[in-house]
Amino acid sequence: MEQELNHPPSLKNPFISCLFCRYRGFTLFLTFLFYTAYHLSRKPISIVKSELHRNCSTVIRPADLNITDNATWCDWAPFGESVTELFETQDHLVSYFFGIFGERLPLRYYLSAGMLLSGLFTCLFGFGYYWNIHSIWYYGFVQAMNGLMQTTGWPAVVACVGNWFGKGKRGFIMGVWNSHTSVGNILGSLIAGVFVSSAWGMSFIVPGIIIASTGILCFFFLVESKCFFIGSKHMNPSHQFEMLVKACSCVQMPKLNLLQFERGVVEFSLCLLFAKLVSYTFLYWLPLYISNVAHFEAKEAGDMSTLFDVGGIMGGIMAGLVSDYTGGRATTCGVMLLAAAPMLFLYNYIGQRSIGTTIGMLLLCGGLVNGPYALITTAVSADLGTHESLRGNARALSTVTAIIDGTGSIGAALGPLLAGLISPSGWNNVFYMLISADVLACLFLSRLVYKEVKGWCGRAPRQRG
Repeated sequence: MEQELNHPPSLKNPFISCLFCRYRGFTLFLTFLFYTAYHLSRKPISIVKSELHRNCSTVIRPADLNITDNATWCDWAPFGESVTELFETQDHLVSYFFGIFGERLPLRYYLSAGMLLSGLFTCLFGFGYYWNIHSIWYYGFVQAMNGLMQTTGWPAVVACVGNWFGKGKRGFIMGVWNSHTSVGNILGSLIAGVFVSSAWGMSFIVPGIIIASTGILCFFFLVESKCFFIGSKHMNPSHQFEMLVKACSCVQMPKLNLLQFERGVVEFSLCLLFAKLVSYTFLYWLPLYISNVAHFEAKEAGDMSTLFDVGGIMGGIMAGLVSDYTGGRATTCGVMLLAAAPMLFLYNYIGQRSIGTTIGMLLLCGGLVNGPYALITTAVSADLGTHESLRGNARALSTVTAIIDGTGSIGAALGPLLAGLISPSGWNNVFYMLISADVLACLFLSRLVYKEVKGWCGRAPRQRG
């Protein structure tokens, strides 16, 4: 069955087989581009926050400015430290809700609408600079709506890729593909950094235009499932119905029963909660940490923080390769999480001693932190979403992904919020919180790790690859 899903037996004609591979490769490229745009448009707030809420004691005050508060005169009202923290966390708590919609709506329309509307609200946030808006209700509403639109992305793009690729080399393929998260963060940091000190509104408007443009591409070019290929004019009609039943979710399947999910869904979900807590704390707070501790300017700190995402790209690919070879998704995640804890401790204490040390530690921490996060949200979610207990209901993949990523989004919301609450007592305490989260994430996988190791010892042999 796995072979049929990857290479349908009716594709014996070399031209048809080549065309099928091109459709599949093009879908992989498009979904990479789409989620790169999602993360690119999500990044500006972490770069601009140092401009919205500044250390006014270090800023030269204009002579003609009459002020009453020396500490906040240079802030862009209504932004203070607590407000920017709130805006960073409010878009992560509805992934499950939108994942359910992703299961029931055409993915092409769903993704297109999500990206167009996300682009609109991202631009509206930036327009507040040019329209001289200082209302917390305006920025709060725009950011909340943008958060809702942002959550349309992940369940849908994972479902698209899962519809086209089988499990054979899924870890490696999705490890490479999942680098879109880090690529989006890097591009978002660089684009926002160009405008942050001169006109921070453009730090939002340019990413907003980019994600809206990818929404238009999605509407016209995305082929969301091999159903559309198999049902096309390129296929021999005598094979179409058979292949639609075997390879696609176009034929109505029994409804998803949550009781069929194995315990692995719960354990990976809880692991992702703490793994994502760490990852998103770095996503939103690393530029400010570098700026405060290493005394970099906002643009320089944003540029330096991209090294964490470069490490994340390498970590995601490595996690996929290792898990494909060993067949141990949980063990791969567990080892990387266990190694990440002492590396975070070392980064906090020696990471700023020299530029070389900073670069090396950021790359290493990025790989160890984002590797498990990438593996769980891609290959593990796809494996569980196409599990045999779901009886071929491929559309359930969107819901499984949403359950896992939605649980992880609780951590994505809590991490930056806790960092904001803890950071006034010192950055050391923030890192102790992150290390504790890594250890907890590892503990939630202990049963699955034991099961995999027991299989390698010969009691329950596993297939590799």
